[in-house]
Amino acid sequence: MLDAYLVPEKTVITAKGDSQPVDISGAGSRIFLVTLSITSIVEQESIEITAFTSADGTTWDTKPIASLSQKFYVGEYPLLVDVTSQPEAKFVRAHWEVTRWGRGPTAPRFEIALRLREVSQEALREAQAEAQTRR
Repeated sequence: MLDAYLVPEKTVITAKGDSQPVDISGAGSRIFLVTLSITSIVEQESIEITAFTSADGTTWDTKPIASLSQKFYVGEYPLLVDVTSQPEAKFVRAHWEVTRWGRGPTAPRFEIALRLREVSQEALREAQAEAQTRR
């Protein structure tokens, strides 16, 4: 089971950027849970995360495979990333955009982590079964 950090814990972000690529070619499942953990933030700022795939780890698709809308507060924010429609994808990386507004310093400052975990086929079957019983 793949379990890796796109952005290590307690990483300070002050400008837009990209994570290091993570090789997903050995994953048994093509569905991943990406969790953004914001542990420190100042007021009047936001961060937005997008995920991109690549066949070679160098050339990245122009359209993101998934995105997490702007976040403004400390917390954990999950995002399900389904790569099954892109069998050629062997790498995933994250891109973030940050914005700060209002009074005081204009440079944003976040302390984050971004974790990528493979979702097992068993967990997917359980979730589908549970969803069926709730209809």
